[in-house]
Amino acid sequence: MGANSSSISELPENEYLQKLSGSEPISENDPFWNQLLSFSFTTPTNSADLKLLEEATISVCKSLVEKNPRTGNLGSLIKVFLSRTKELKISAECQNHLLIWQAHNALFIICCLLKVFISQMSEEELQLHFTYEEKAGPSSYGAECEDLIEELLCCLIQLIVEIPLLDITYSISLEAVTTLIVFLSCQLFHKEILRESIIHRYLMHGRCLPYTSRLVKTLLYNFIRQERSPPPGTHVFQQQTDGGGLLYGIASGVATGLWTVFTLGGVGSKASAQLEQCSPLASQSLLLLLVLANLTDAPDTPNPYRQAIVSFKNTQDNTAFSSSNPHAFQINFNSLYTALCEQQKSDQATLLLYMLLHQNSNVRTYVLARTDIENLVLPILEILYHVEERNSHHVYMALIILLILTEDDGFNRSIHEVILKNITWYAERVLTEISLGSLLILVVIRTIQYNMTRTRDKYLHTNCLAALANMSAQFRSLHQYAAQRIISLFSLLSKKHNKVLEQATQSLRGSLGSNDSPLPDYAQDLNVIEEVIRMMLEIINSCLTNSLHHNPNLVYALLYKRDLFEQFRTHPSFQDIMQNIDLVISFFSSRLEQAGAELSVERVLEIIKQGAVALPKDRLRKFPELKFKYVEEEQPEEFFIPYVWSLVYNSAVALYWNPRDIQLFTMDSG
Repeated sequence: MGANSSSISELPENEYLQKLSGSEPISENDPFWNQLLSFSFTTPTNSADLKLLEEATISVCKSLVEKNPRTGNLGSLIKVFLSRTKELKISAECQNHLLIWQAHNALFIICCLLKVFISQMSEEELQLHFTYEEKAGPSSYGAECEDLIEELLCCLIQLIVEIPLLDITYSISLEAVTTLIVFLSCQLFHKEILRESIIHRYLMHGRCLPYTSRLVKTLLYNFIRQERSPPPGTHVFQQQTDGGGLLYGIASGVATGLWTVFTLGGVGSKASAQLEQCSPLASQSLLLLLVLANLTDAPDTPNPYRQAIVSFKNTQDNTAFSSSNPHAFQINFNSLYTALCEQQKSDQATLLLYMLLHQNSNVRTYVLARTDIENLVLPILEILYHVEERNSHHVYMALIILLILTEDDGFNRSIHEVILKNITWYAERVLTEISLGSLLILVVIRTIQYNMTRTRDKYLHTNCLAALANMSAQFRSLHQYAAQRIISLFSLLSKKHNKVLEQATQSLRGSLGSNDSPLPDYAQDLNVIEEVIRMMLEIINSCLTNSLHHNPNLVYALLYKRDLFEQFRTHPSFQDIMQNIDLVISFFSSRLEQAGAELSVERVLEIIKQGAVALPKDRLRKFPELKFKYVEEEQPEEFFIPYVWSLVYNSAVALYWNPRDIQLFTMDSG
């Protein structure tokens, strides 16, 4: 490619790429590599340009796949990269732009080629392309059969954990993270979950294993720091308008080298809006972390990356590490908490929060002890509030996070003490002042109502109700609107119950004498609705028996809609739980009747508060405490691995895969 080349589409005709994928072996000491690696570009980020790059790479790869077993040129390119990286740390400290630049370019080409290789061939075939040995002639690597895959993987990990993050090293750090994701992307091209993989084996054993905790820690810190990409020109070389410059003199004619005009996404073009708002390195690091954490255990060893994630501690924790986990480390929990609070708009940040709360007891204890828990809970509530705009997995994760938090009584008490002002995103009603606990109830109830009318997902219902049930004994000073919504939800359920009951009855009458009755469908619907009604009655009952005197607004709403509960008083499924609710309604109704007619709202609330003190608690029947604990289903990898890779497919920076090749999950049409 000369200086006049202007598009990615011309890459297949580029003389340097043709030589790389040609029939002649190229020694790793050949001056050709300096020419090949002396191009300047900003990685394309929009899907159209990435697709073009992919198509151009496939053309080169087809030739390379055919000829590499005889030439070993892929191995030579990797060895060139490995030799360049040996001095990267010193280069970064000495601001040696040239060496970093060429190492980055070598890795970029390797990553592009690898991505196509992995999508087109099995791991065994891939391994053959890495194990070529020169039959004759001197080699600086000697005759030993070094394992190039392991050496490259180990080099990438060392690059991520050891090279200081500076403007000039940002791109190569990002490329190293990206290449590790590409190495693991073979999962995308299999419908079944990979339980044994050559790449997994390298990462969980041998030379890579000692770096486990450092890699996890570095990826977490990349996420925490959210370092933005430096401006174009600070980390790669841009072609000089006069064709000169010291670099181009040294590299002997590289101004007419490979991709000197490959500047898509750079100055003067429209960069991705998403990239402007975030850190590409933070985003990519988080995706790699999630992929590593969700690798399946090897037959002989548990996943060390998951072990590291579930056991790391706060930097202020001075207790000794457990000898049973060699991958434990320390990290600043305050910085981690801040990043988690700020980044919840993305699926991957919510998934990380879920993993940490569910599996790392140190993080869970720390989060529950925070006095600013609203900073974490409010973004989660926003996810649920905008359920129509979120994918179902994101909603599930947000809901399970709430369920895990509500397992803690301290959390359930404290959220009613946090008073919020002007919740602008809550559109149904102006909320000038409301407790975090009441807002949480409102959003969960809204999610249930949305689910009832749209998705009708029993799993979503169950988790919503479980969170409300966990909180119910600790309800305090419920906002009048929250109290109304609790009773309104019960009203909606009651109407739905009556409608299904009527449909079932009509269906039964109409099918008398007929053999194919649809009654079982109605019976199933009725059973589900009655389970939800039962749970709502238990939630109301739990609040009344444990904290009635703290919740006059709930008693008011209950009395206002007392007729709703009549039909359930004698229902065999609800008789027991209705006793307390019936007693409360009767007790307060009597006191209101004694006070006379035409009572103001304020007067009614005053009578309720006085009555709450006088109500004999021993007359309320005791029920077991409502407590639900989140438990991951068996074989969680069947859910999480496709989910994580769908996030990689949709969110990874500067990575494109042909949707027709994806086997792991179903692609959306269009």
